[in-house]
Amino acid sequence: MTYYLYHIPGKKVGVTRDLEKRVIKQQGYDYHEFEVLLESEDIDFISNMEIAYQLKHGYRVDETPYSKLKFNKEENDMNINVTEQTTTFPCPVNKLKGQLMDNMGMTWETDHGTFTINKYSIEWIMKNVQISRYNVERSYVYNKAFARFHDNHQTHDYPSNGHETRTGGLAPTGMKERKCDDCQCDKGECLNPSQFDLIRTWANDRGLYDGGDPKTQALKLVEEVGETCRAILKEDKIEIIDGIGDCVVVLTNLAELIGTPIEVCINCAYNEIKDRKGKMVNGTYKKD
Repeated sequence: MTYYLYHIPGKKVGVTRDLEKRVIKQQGYDYHEFEVLLESEDIDFISNMEIAYQLKHGYRVDETPYSKLKFNKEENDMNINVTEQTTTFPCPVNKLKGQLMDNMGMTWETDHGTFTINKYSIEWIMKNVQISRYNVERSYVYNKAFARFHDNHQTHDYPSNGHETRTGGLAPTGMKERKCDDCQCDKGECLNPSQFDLIRTWANDRGLYDGGDPKTQALKLVEEVGETCRAILKEDKIEIIDGIGDCVVVLTNLAELIGTPIEVCINCAYNEIKDRKGKMVNGTYKKD
């Protein structure tokens, strides 16, 4: 069996046995959007190299190596169900904590990373778990939100010096904030590089992704664009700024609802225009 170590630039380094199913169909990336770093039939070798490359590129290091993942096949593990969006537990919310405690150390793989049951993740799960709409005897969490928790919080016990992961690399510190010395902002404040994540978390907490519809978001975008245009005609800068921001929020949510992060949409658009040639005509750039 061949294992592939792949890299999605700016996103993650992972291992899979099936690139077509895992990276293209499940995660939604095209062939030109990722690279295969290594391939091997030695699972221990590829697991060690995954950690090494995660450290090299500054990504969150998986707490459990690929070779040690249980993939939910052990007799004592909960029979959880993992989809692209959710992890569903085979018990109601009022019994979930006990089930989680009984399965300490259990790991499973999702499209957004590898998750582990420990005291930190149990606390998060119990705060964010939802009752299944189809079966009250089952409960679930959103994988993307769970991944953000892993990325932005301590999710396992670090060594006493507090600056190393279990593999010896620098501990994750989250996104770096930009200093105002590096830009020309008016208020001494800059947008946090994770602003899109903040928008997605806000929308997810309000059920927009669970019950939302791309068509209604598209109509909402038209409404926000119209308000922005009216503000431009009135030369109302405050309303223009507010309108542009509202459009970005709606676009972020629209992208999420169609299953493609807005960062990918922006990257695709930039790659389309970056080599484009043209000239300005009556205040508009016209491509050749």
